[in-house]
Amino acid sequence: MENLNCFVAVEFVDDENVKGYTYWYLCTFANAEENDEVIAPLGRHNGEQKGVIRRVLFAEDGNAPYPVQYIKKIRKLIKRED
Repeated sequence: MENLNCFVAVEFVDDENVKGYTYWYLCTFANAEENDEVIAPLGRHNGEQKGVIRRVLFAEDGNAPYPVQYIKKIRKLIKRED
């Protein structure tokens, strides 16, 4: 999967203001899966919040689900426990 980036759609289930919405992020962690938790910046002040990965997409920058110049990065991946 050369030249492909990992993009993840994250839902912040503990934040009533954005619960039910997903936000796309660039994920540099190779083993990210749906239902894993992440720490990611949210909002214009980039406050860190815990969210849940709802979708994983591998794509080139030109096919990113959100304009790459505006996309934020996942800061920490928390693997789910099976």
